[in-house]
Amino acid sequence: MTSIVEASDMRRRRRHFIDRTMTGVMVGAAVVGVIPLVLILFYLLKEGIPGLSLSLFTEDPNRPGLPGGGVRNSIVGSAIMVTVATLIGVPIAVGCGIFLSEFGQNRLGTVLRFLVDVLAGIPSITIGLFIYGLMVVTRGEFTGFAGGLALSILFLPIVARITEEMMLLVPRSLREASLALGAPSWMTTLRVVVPTALPGIATGVMLALSRIAGEAAPLLFTALGNQFFSTDLFHAMDALPLRIFVYAVGPYDYWHDQAWAMSLILVTFILVVSLIVRAVIGTRVTVRS
Repeated sequence: MTSIVEASDMRRRRRHFIDRTMTGVMVGAAVVGVIPLVLILFYLLKEGIPGLSLSLFTEDPNRPGLPGGGVRNSIVGSAIMVTVATLIGVPIAVGCGIFLSEFGQNRLGTVLRFLVDVLAGIPSITIGLFIYGLMVVTRGEFTGFAGGLALSILFLPIVARITEEMMLLVPRSLREASLALGAPSWMTTLRVVVPTALPGIATGVMLALSRIAGEAAPLLFTALGNQFFSTDLFHAMDALPLRIFVYAVGPYDYWHDQAWAMSLILVTFILVVSLIVRAVIGTRVTVRS
């Protein structure tokens, strides 16, 4: 009897040891994963804050070699093109994700899912070249709309796949309860499943938005950049990633300072939008509950 108790106690201590060890490993992995983000934010704050000024937001760039000026044209251009990409991408991507999760358990869904995964792996510069050949060469002009369209293609696969995964996480019992009450399949999807998965879908949209907001490669072939302030979608338009690229490799110290400041602005923009979206989605979920 004593040997049985001792063996049981040994197994219990072994399980506790393994549990604590693995918990420590997971916590360590989480800390290591967060460290790069903390270091990036710290370095951005350290290098970016000195370059911030009111003129950075209210003035356009000066001619090269003349200190001062701002990047108002780049901030507005980025906002316009990211908005265009979001307006184009969200309906298509979310619709694709809904189809894949609710009606894509067949050969067509398998093919479409594979194509979406392939699209997610295409380099952004290749998409920029594609839009360049499709729109810029055809029109004979670089445009902000072409830049927004290129960004929307980058936006699509991320949101589509995350939407599908979030929809699949919704319990099957919710669908069955809605159908049992007489609701048609389309209404069940739009009024029950989508609202339940909305926080996850919004997170996917923010992830995609974070990616496209910092893309410079496709814009080099589509929007080109513009030294002057412009809100015309059908002419060349500047963007923060383009201006950061130009200033970062430029020969002037004040350009380097402004490049760091623009990087900080870009990260802050993503952070603020993420917090706003999460707050709105959280409020809606609370109200629905």
